[in-house]
Amino acid sequence: QMDPVETGGGLVQTGGSLRLSCAASASGRTLAYALGWGWFRQAPGKEREMVATVDTTGRRKSYADSVKGRFSISRDNSKNTVYLQMNSLEPGDTANYTCAVLLPGNNKLWGQGTQVTVSS
Repeated sequence: QMDPVETGGGLVQTGGSLRLSCAASASGRTLAYALGWGWFRQAPGKEREMVATVDTTGRRKSYADSVKGRFSISRDNSKNTVYLQMNSLEPGDTANYTCAVLLPGNNKLWGQGTQVTVSS
């Protein structure tokens, strides 16, 4: 199986926007078991936290309280790709963002991550 690949990170000023993409190159068999997709982030010295998740239908979404109203998760099933639109970015959003395919048994297929840095 192949890990998801994230793109779209970078340096942005406070108040700016970025869109992260995550393309799953995992085998069709792995994706067939997927329960959904998620974006997670980890800042230096902090534990990894969930940012947003979406189920396989794309209709059920969840967000961390800290990003509600600013971030939006979406997916394109035809491309096996999930997106994270991040608006009104704040320095506190600075972190390494990783996407994951959510699998049964609380298992996840992790990507390598992409760095997002928000300057003040």
